[in-house]
Amino acid sequence: MSIRTAQGTGKPPELGLAPNAPEPRLAPKQTVFNAFRRDYQLWVMVLPAIIVIALFNYVPMYGIQLAFRDYDFANGLTGGEWRGLYYFKQFIDSYLFVDIMKNTVTISLATILIGFPAPIILALILNQLRWKRAKKVLQTTVYLPHFISIVVMVGLLNVLLSPNTGIVGYLMASMGFGDINLLADVSTFVPVYVISDIWQHCGWNSIIYLAALSSVDPQLYDSSKIDGASRWQTIKHIDLPALVPTIIILFILTMGNVLGTGFEKIFLMQNTLNLPVSEVIATYVYKIGIISNQISYSSAIGLFNTVINFIFLFATNAISKRVSNTSLW
Repeated sequence: MSIRTAQGTGKPPELGLAPNAPEPRLAPKQTVFNAFRRDYQLWVMVLPAIIVIALFNYVPMYGIQLAFRDYDFANGLTGGEWRGLYYFKQFIDSYLFVDIMKNTVTISLATILIGFPAPIILALILNQLRWKRAKKVLQTTVYLPHFISIVVMVGLLNVLLSPNTGIVGYLMASMGFGDINLLADVSTFVPVYVISDIWQHCGWNSIIYLAALSSVDPQLYDSSKIDGASRWQTIKHIDLPALVPTIIILFILTMGNVLGTGFEKIFLMQNTLNLPVSEVIATYVYKIGIISNQISYSSAIGLFNTVINFIFLFATNAISKRVSNTSLW
């Protein structure tokens, strides 16, 4: 077989191109400017959020240097003497360090271990309800506590748990437990905190799991009914696999705030009797920084807390990515 050459050149024609075909054009190089010009409508929509995040999340990071300086009001933010890791060492060497860390970790882990699965279980139960009216009433009932302010909620706890006037205190006294102030007892403070936190936020946190369950193909439920699957088998083989990606993402975000116990609620529930178990990093930073005016010391403690949360976030994300191939980044 012979290959014909191009006319008058004695060279074989180029493969894949017709004679006298124009040169193929390369795609324009993707740059930030080109991407912005192509999708400028989307960038304009997201621009206010970017500005807010930059102003309130990134600009304040300039004040991190307070943790490394001896802050003085007269000299300003950058005028204080550089102290390095002095305040971090002071906190670690403090006699309160072990107790504060133990209280913070205990409350955080108890809230995660008990409070994190609660909305998942609630969402699975609500998803199995077939009586729509009862489902709506139950959803409304469990959502309402989320809209109660923390101040009002702690006030309700004080009224209900009072050993003299509270209905819970009255019931416990009638059952032979005596006059027990659950908010003042060091052995009951953590359970009261965790249970009240679940009561207030469990219903609201279940919404995202219900949204994930709503994306499940209804034909899967129909097939499970035809196959005679029980409700537990339906939950195990259909609902839970559909929730796994959502559970993993929310768990990673939760671990990123593992030492971030809520300041407002603990501070309002705190008193001199439960102080040995209720003093956490957030309340200690408030007392040291605002009341005692030790700005640099409190900044160092806050930065220490942030770094620990950051490490937990990255570690949990890395483990999740390796085990389940689901991660934040």
